[in-house]
This record gives sequence, structure tokens and C-alpha cells, in this order.
Amino acid sequence: MCGIAGLHLRNPDLFPHLGALLQGMLIQAAGRGNDSAGVGLYADPAGLPEGIATVSALYDARPAPEAAKAVELIGRSLGPVAAERAGQTTVFTATASPLALEAAVREALPEAVVISAGHSLTVLKGTGEPAELAQAWNLAARSGWQGVAHTRMATESAVTPGGSHPFSVGPDQCLIHNGSFSNHETLRKELAALGVGFDSLNDTEVGARYIAHRLAAGADMREALTDLTKHFDGFYTLLVSSASSFAIVRDAIACKPAIVAETPDLVAVASEYRYLTGMPGIDNALIFEPNPEVVYVWERSEVQQPSSTLPALV
Repeated sequence: MCGIAGLHLRNPDLFPHLGALLQGMLIQAAGRGNDSAGVGLYADPAGLPEGIATVSALYDARPAPEAAKAVELIGRSLGPVAAERAGQTTVFTATASPLALEAAVREALPEAVVISAGHSLTVLKGTGEPAELAQAWNLAARSGWQGVAHTRMATESAVTPGGSHPFSVGPDQCLIHNGSFSNHETLRKELAALGVGFDSLNDTEVGARYIAHRLAAGADMREALTDLTKHFDGFYTLLVSSASSFAIVRDAIACKPAIVAETPDLVAVASEYRYLTGMPGIDNALIFEPNPEVVYVWERSEVQQPSSTLPALV
């Protein structure tokens, strides 16, 4: 049992409140799992300097001189680099391509597990109580146009920072999952035969790797998730995000809970309705339960101009 939450903001007036809104959802979701948690946050591209890349990594940063040396090593190859320690995650930012920054982080920190890389995505995750993790991440103060959050009750692999969600294995891509894939080992072997590598034994990572593989091959988000429903067995609700889209799909039986609230200003997804009570405009939202094996996708092109009639935050 895990808790899923996500926000796709259409109205730029809400962008400064993304972290605070997502934190409220994350804390509510702790009732469905409190051994670990994570978030994926998408910064507003309009506010990002050109050419900036962000890489999130998990590694032991307790020896401060070693951490400082790693930043120095990365900077030698890429130029100025910033490193933010947020709980158990370190976020590196530099003017470079995501691939170049990821390669530099891996070279400087061979023991690190890279948990995201992209232009606008930052992933923060770790083990512990979700409310305490949110404080360590300074989540309430973070802004952006889209985000996902997850609380975990481990069923398929060890409780580790790397085993927590989101899983981000493609550029600016995130996947969070409630449920279990029963044939993930078979699919892991099939993907490995195609040259796909893995960082954990978590069944969710197999789903994330599959979707990233399909997107890299040219499929769009709807096609990738439709294909997943044809190949993955088990009970699941998946929330998947990218730099341009936000999507949810459930298995054919749909026994894992999910609810969607949609207004002109936002789309919110949650495991339970109570996560949504703090959303602006929730009283007038279209609220529905996603149908089995139907892929729902919302695109960033739907982002509005700022609204002067935005409902008050509650």
C-alpha cells in the first residue's frame, strides 16, 4: 500500500504555491505508507536560465571535505556548479546538458545513485516520516508548474532511499506507483537484454525503465502507457510525468484507489479524496475516478495566462 499525489498547474498564479500544495498532499498520503517518501518538482521553464541542467543524486555526504571535493571536480569539467543538500538527496545544477552533468557527477562520485537528470526536474527522496522529509527538503517554499509525490509502504524491495519513489530514469521523466507488478522479473530480463540498466530491485523501476525505453523509441506518453497495460501484469495505479505531460493509468481490475480533480486552474491526482481538500477551487472541480486501462493525459500546452479570479488557497 502506497500513497500517490500529483499536481498539474494550468494557471501561473499557482506556480509559487506548488511546493506548499504538494506538501499538504504528501502529509495526507503518509497514512498509506510512512517508511519513505519522494517528490518530483518541475520548475517553470520560463523562469530558468538558458542551458541549465539539474541532476539529483543519493550518496553519503557526511564527510564534508569529500563532498566539497566532488563539487570541485565537477566544476573543473563543466564550469561553475551549485550543490544543494536536501535531506538525503544532493541536487547539482550547472550550465551544461543533462547528460554532461550526469556524467560529471558519476565520475566525481562513483558511489552515487543518480535519481534524476533534466532541465526542469528535481527529484528529492529518502527514508523516514514524510512530514520530516518535507521539512528537510524545504518543500513548502519550492515553486514550479507540476509535481508528483509518493509515500511508500515497501512490498517488493528493501526500504532504502534509492528504493523510494519517484523513479526518474529518462530526461525530465517521473513515475510513481501504488500496487505491484507480478511479472516484473521477466520484463526486467527482457529490458536488460536490450541494454537497459537498473539501479535497484524495485518492481516500480522496471515500469519506469519500460516507459523511458518506449518514449526514447519515439512513442508518445499515451502510446507508452497503453503498451505498458498490455505487457505488465498485476494491480497498479501509475502517475507518470514529463517536461510536457502528466498522465495516469490503472490496471484492468482497478482495485488500487485513484481520484482526479480537474478545474480550469489545475489537475490534481490522489489516492484518496482527503488529499484534495486543500486545492483552490475544489468545491467546483470535476471529480472522477479513472476508468480501468484508460490512459488519461494532460499536456503543458493547456497552461493558461495568469487569472485575476483565482480561488483563494485554503
